[in-house]
Amino acid sequence: MKKILMATIAAAGLASCAGSTSESETIIDKPEFTSTDGVFSIEALEALGRVSSPAVSPDGSKLLYSVSYESVEENASNADLYVADLTNPEAPHSRITRSAKSESNATWLPSGEIAFLYPDSDGKSQIWLMDADGKNRRQVSKEGTGINGFLFAPDAAKVLLIKNVKYGKTVQDVYPDLPKANCRLHDDLMYKHWDEWVTEIPHPFIADFNGSEISGAYDVLEGEPYESPMKPFGGVESFAWSPDGTKLVYTSRKKTGMEYAISTDSDLYLYDLSDKSTKELTTGMGGYDTFPVISPDGSKLAWLSMERDGYESDKNRIMVMDIASGEIKDLTADWDYTADAIAWAPNGQSLYFLAYNNGVKPVFSIDLNGQVTTVASGECDYDALAPLPGGDLITMRHSMLYPNEIYRVSNGEATKITAVNDEIFAQLTMPTVERRYVPTTDGKQMLTWIVKPQNFDPTVKYPAVLYCQGGPQQAVSQFWSYRWNLALMAANGYVMIAPNRRGLPGFGTEWNEQISGDYPGQNMRDYLAAVDDVKREPWIDADHIGATGASYGGFSVYWLAGNHDGRFACLIAHAGIFNMEAQYLETEEMWFANWDMGGGQINAPTDAAMDPTYGAYWRKDNPIAQRTHAMSPHRFVDKWTAPILITHGEFDYRILSSQGEMAFNAAKLRGIPAEMAIFPDENHWILKPQNAILWQRLFFRWLDRWLKPAK
Repeated sequence: MKKILMATIAAAGLASCAGSTSESETIIDKPEFTSTDGVFSIEALEALGRVSSPAVSPDGSKLLYSVSYESVEENASNADLYVADLTNPEAPHSRITRSAKSESNATWLPSGEIAFLYPDSDGKSQIWLMDADGKNRRQVSKEGTGINGFLFAPDAAKVLLIKNVKYGKTVQDVYPDLPKANCRLHDDLMYKHWDEWVTEIPHPFIADFNGSEISGAYDVLEGEPYESPMKPFGGVESFAWSPDGTKLVYTSRKKTGMEYAISTDSDLYLYDLSDKSTKELTTGMGGYDTFPVISPDGSKLAWLSMERDGYESDKNRIMVMDIASGEIKDLTADWDYTADAIAWAPNGQSLYFLAYNNGVKPVFSIDLNGQVTTVASGECDYDALAPLPGGDLITMRHSMLYPNEIYRVSNGEATKITAVNDEIFAQLTMPTVERRYVPTTDGKQMLTWIVKPQNFDPTVKYPAVLYCQGGPQQAVSQFWSYRWNLALMAANGYVMIAPNRRGLPGFGTEWNEQISGDYPGQNMRDYLAAVDDVKREPWIDADHIGATGASYGGFSVYWLAGNHDGRFACLIAHAGIFNMEAQYLETEEMWFANWDMGGGQINAPTDAAMDPTYGAYWRKDNPIAQRTHAMSPHRFVDKWTAPILITHGEFDYRILSSQGEMAFNAAKLRGIPAEMAIFPDENHWILKPQNAILWQRLFFRWLDRWLKPAK
């Protein structure tokens, strides 16, 4: 086993960064942390370095990566860049930036230089370059509105820039004589998205680069009111350059308003720089088409593709097109799982990909005949794909007990490259994670993760908490979270019960799709089956079991609140759906509610398959929609008995905070012990450091109050 070296933060290694920030700006660095009791705590969680964005130099000799730390005092975070020598695993890693603001989107250029985004003196994000040792740092773009992301062509003569353009009209556009009027005018849907009112959308721009300056940027979608990349989470993975830099593939859903709000039909387009022509590549393909990657020789295009319009959790297939003939092949037609990310192997004869499989996320390879091979696996999740020229792979991996670190995979063996957080974990005794297979009410076996407190004693009775996953089709794998951290919950003295209930990926298409149109059905019985199975253990305090979850997990908690038959002693719901009729009309991405509440195209008659109201509560002709809305959690408030804590972000436009407020009001009117925490500056997630700590404190205060009675 090769020696594992921590990324070194030595004063000598920072000389190259001198002058990159002013003395008046606060540098957020690795915090000091010492554990006094060896227990994984909120403070330990906040002290961890967050490793991300591994990128391999063109010659395969160096690794670039990012590490960010949070400052509770500053209520902010900052990321800096590091470089490792892949030819000498014994060599210390070099920290090449020490800046007051985060370097992001960092990548290598063919010259061996590093390009990255960083704010200019006006606070606008621009492209900067520096040498691989952090020296010769300079700004090379001057885009007045700033840059959201970039992707250089293989020869670096051209660069794709992601920039925002104006969308829609203001009151002043319509009535210029009212300069102080404050109003939003809308005549169509998708006027807000995720956590913002939509006044700008991203467009791809192409610019020239001469080695020292970026210039001549022009809008590929000039005059078109379409997003590319797609909000809210799309980035540079939505684009791919041809090897000769003469063509660009981009992803876009060329729809606006209601059409956009009810559809997931994005497509891939081929843009030719020579004549500025655009060709649609995925005509007639109905669902999401995303993540284009062009083979090293430029002859093939691979991408991820969902088949059905309106179904955002459809199976992600790996498609390959012969660019010359236009022939398309589904490589995963005979493989019953959904792919998560793809990258061409250097020889162009296969692709690496990630996919959830039986509760974990391994690295796989698939050849052009559809033959799947496991590249790296274990009781962990792999993340990121950066192939090396010789056939090895740089990736990251994490588990429920340890956050992402970077690994090198060679011949199926994963060797750790970074050990950013080993110093902290060396001070801690962590909980343990076990697989358990629970019989379900319909005769199946369900993988359920059991996370036990550190130094678990089977002669002691522990309170337990059921973890309800969101999504609703989001895996309960060996995930690591900085908020929904099952190890932290267990470290506070709780046995965590985390079922892979119906509707989760990694167990085949049938298991994943069953939840559509059946929110209050089999998956809820799966939750209760897991609780009933585990609480028979002598080490479970069956009188003190709680349930918690966010988003669809919050819906689950609200629904279980009125349908648990005394199983739960307390509940915590974050950002959950309480009233499904209101949610149907409040959410912005309406395809989601339409599909899930109406049963989707699986159950819809042919002529109603893309009906924008098929899942609506007023559709008396759709028995699935009628059953779904009739089983909404708000209809069971009369059966609530368990104390409940409700949290929500006010900038959450996916599930409005009014959902949590309704639930809280209902609980108080019923005389149920309840607390509510609304975060005015957070969205669907609680992200700011002090808010995150506050949320954790409220979380454990509530659990401790109701599940740890005084002896």
